[in-house]
Amino acid sequence: MKLISSSIAISVFAYLILGNTVANSVNKNQDKVAVNTDIENALQDSFFDPSFDYSKFQGRVTDRDKSGDIIKISSKNQNIRFFRSGDTLRFRVEGKKTKLCRGYVRSVEKDYFVAYIQDLYTCWKEGEYFRRGTLLNFDSDVLASRVRDANIYRLVLLKRRKSFLGQLNGVNHFVWSYDQERVQVAAEYDQKILEIQKKKQAALEKLLVKKKDSINIQKELVYRLDQLDRDLEFYRIYKFEENLDRWAMDHNLGKPVGKRPTQLKFRD
Repeated sequence: MKLISSSIAISVFAYLILGNTVANSVNKNQDKVAVNTDIENALQDSFFDPSFDYSKFQGRVTDRDKSGDIIKISSKNQNIRFFRSGDTLRFRVEGKKTKLCRGYVRSVEKDYFVAYIQDLYTCWKEGEYFRRGTLLNFDSDVLASRVRDANIYRLVLLKRRKSFLGQLNGVNHFVWSYDQERVQVAAEYDQKILEIQKKKQAALEKLLVKKKDSINIQKELVYRLDQLDRDLEFYRIYKFEENLDRWAMDHNLGKPVGKRPTQLKFRD
């Protein structure tokens, strides 16, 4: 019987451990699924496509300097705003299979950027320059890196925006429900005031009862004190000197003495 009981206890303990392990695994898997879902939602909100090549884009020449080494490019690709002065880029003319020219970004403005061409004749005919409207195919690894960084920062901004929206939701809820909250708070304090008033009334009534009891006790104590004073007076002990009242004593004894006491005479 002891062996059977021990086996049952071991089986129950193993079952509990296995159940806790399975529950922990399920919770971890649920947490991972929730995190992955949040990441997927954030990626969808950021409009970033990991499979897309953001290093390639097109632009048209809109202006140049006299030497033709500095050109102004117009592009509908809004990602060019991430360019910074000094960024490198490579390009060639649309439809040409020449080598890639190398250039550096000088400045950026909305829908335009200015670039310096290091060696124009690497991808163009020697002695010529780019005419206005020439379509160029650009390739910039720096731009692709900037887009990835911008996506990460956008995810941070989205998280911050979600936090701000949550705070705003709480503030709006308070503002919209102010009257209701005001009535509720006023009712709570009215209830507290009513309870305090009840306690005050009970305390005053208790004090009044104590006063009546004290008056009765006061009367009783005064009566007892008066009685004690009378008893004290009755039981008071007097010291009587007989030699000072000999005349009265002789009268009481029937001895012949004068009618009036004479003054005491002292021997010299």
